Amino acid sequence: MMNLDHELMMLLGGIFGVLIIASVIGGILALWYSGDKSNSTIDNLNARIRGWWMMCIICVVAVIVGPVGSVILFAVMSFFALREFITLTPTRRSDHEALFWCFFIFMPVQYVLVGVQWYGLFSVFIPVYVFLFLPARSALAGDTTHFLERAAKIQWGMLVTVFAISHAPALLMLDIPDYQGQNIKLLLFLMIVVQMSDVLQYVFGKLFGKRQIVPKLSPNKTVEGFVGGVAASVLLGASLFWVTPFSPWEAGLMSLAITLMGFIGGLCMSAIKRDSGVKDFGGIIEGHGGMLDRIDSLCFAAPIFFHLTRYFYT
Repeated sequence: MMNLDHELMMLLGGIFGVLIIASVIGGILALWYSGDKSNSTIDNLNARIRGWWMMCIICVVAVIVGPVGSVILFAVMSFFALREFITLTPTRRSDHEALFWCFFIFMPVQYVLVGVQWYGLFSVFIPVYVFLFLPARSALAGDTTHFLERAAKIQWGMLVTVFAISHAPALLMLDIPDYQGQNIKLLLFLMIVVQMSDVLQYVFGKLFGKRQIVPKLSPNKTVEGFVGGVAASVLLGASLFWVTPFSPWEAGLMSLAITLMGFIGGLCMSAIKRDSGVKDFGGIIEGHGGMLDRIDSLCFAAPIFFHLTRYFYT
């Protein structure tokens, strides 16, 4: 079990404080606009808030359990994200054995490597060994139809939903001077900045958005929303420097890197959905779509944040 020190208690208290305020506001709006046509928007908002409650409670339980709980939590997230990705990018029967290896061998091994803190193998297992194994296994099946396309789909799915996401709990393996035993705060810092960046970009876009960034790809993303959301997220990250090994300006720069990569991740995932003709990857989380819809920004932000922190602070 993890000891909840004063700083961690304050951070968790702030998260749930925001959720309580959001729930109260959502309830008031639902009563105020009861029977109004715009109530569907408010219902969607409240569904999203309930989804956030569920996700935050699960995260807190994982934090309390300790590093093992965090690794298991992200392993489960990777499992559902990979399932959604493979469902949306169909493969052939001849790929089923390769997919079995992905779901039940390679994914567990990757997270075991995170759990035992074996950085050397964790960092190359999927990009090297799995990368070489998967097309070889598909080739042995003898099916040449769209071979390169099928191999690329499976490999990209493994890289983005397993390898990239596993960098989030891998933050717990970093040995940062004068910060031992506190790495769970670094993981929470990453999660808060990434998720709040998405929310703030949406809010600023709704309030001030006029110029679309990539209309054909994501019509809801605007220049004003992007600039306002990133700026606000950088300020938020800088204000949370006290739970990190960073100074205020370093926390701000780290937040900038996180938000920029998160934005790119969201665009890439949107491109996949548009190409497949769907709005969401799934419906596992009420008001949020699928697991991959919720962690699309994290897929790109987590590896960059991990390696920046490892390079400059260990």
